[in-house]
Amino acid sequence: MSKTFIPDGYRSVLSIYETQTAIGSLKRIFEDKLSSALNLKRISAPLFVYPETGLNDDLNGVERAVSFDVLETGKYAHVVHSLAKWKRMALHRYGFGVGEGLYTDMNAIRRDEEMDNLHSIYVDQWDWEKVITREDRTREYLENTVRAIVKAVCDTSEEMKKKYPALKVTLNPDVFFVTTQELEDMYPDLTPKQRENAITKKYGTVFIMQIGGVLKSGNKHDGRAPDYDDWTLNGDIMFHNDILDCAFEVSSMGIRVDSEALDRQLNISGCNARREFSFHKMLLNDELPLTIGGGLGQSRICMLLLEKAHVGEVQASVWDDKTMEECEKKGVVLL
Repeated sequence: MSKTFIPDGYRSVLSIYETQTAIGSLKRIFEDKLSSALNLKRISAPLFVYPETGLNDDLNGVERAVSFDVLETGKYAHVVHSLAKWKRMALHRYGFGVGEGLYTDMNAIRRDEEMDNLHSIYVDQWDWEKVITREDRTREYLENTVRAIVKAVCDTSEEMKKKYPALKVTLNPDVFFVTTQELEDMYPDLTPKQRENAITKKYGTVFIMQIGGVLKSGNKHDGRAPDYDDWTLNGDIMFHNDILDCAFEVSSMGIRVDSEALDRQLNISGCNARREFSFHKMLLNDELPLTIGGGLGQSRICMLLLEKAHVGEVQASVWDDKTMEECEKKGVVLL
């Protein structure tokens, strides 16, 4: 069921025409800044993969992939949920060296996604991945990478405000780093989402670290698949969204599992059957490069920097009747 909420008095700063041209400018500017900051090269990426490769992102392990049969091969292919694992294999196959990385447009269909202001069944991301050394697998390296990404977002915002002076969004370039356990200790009586709202309201820009494991309370802050991020070296980049007055995630990212972390997390999550996939076998045998990577929501960043109240204002998707009625009533045009 839709959870769309349009704040009273909300009006889009930009017209539909301005919005479309602004999205194009924003994406070009941000891609240049991101690739320069992290030394990334643009590559092509798949829309679908064979499930037996183990390359699709399993998200929380319960989401259903969109599948279809391929006439010529007689096999079923799955539309990707993200390219979290595919990218690492690509770095290996294409011969990227230490300190080099890739980025690509990732388009996905998440058929089980809830629909609200921030969520759609259509997902568009800049997926990126970079080769690192074992010495780089540290919190310091992770935090420095986060700062570089946040700077790229903030610098893009400033350039967009020069092009479109009506835009007034202000982002804090200084990142507050906090672990999920520290966050639970700070706000023990709040839900994880309420904690995110509280911490971003206080600091503006936050990186919430160590997502996937069980906290002292016996609960998880959020789910993470066991076979891409190292749960001790990952996190989400969040800004406070002033229009919606809530935490606004723009990226899930992290230093990826090495063989030891993968072995541990497969055991913890009860996903040992995945050890038979070719991707997982290569990881457990230390045949793939050590990497850091993540996804940056294209529609999310456009929404934030162009001051939109609903993701449907910056992407074309399908919506339930309630969402369309609420948006029409409040004068919000869905693409």
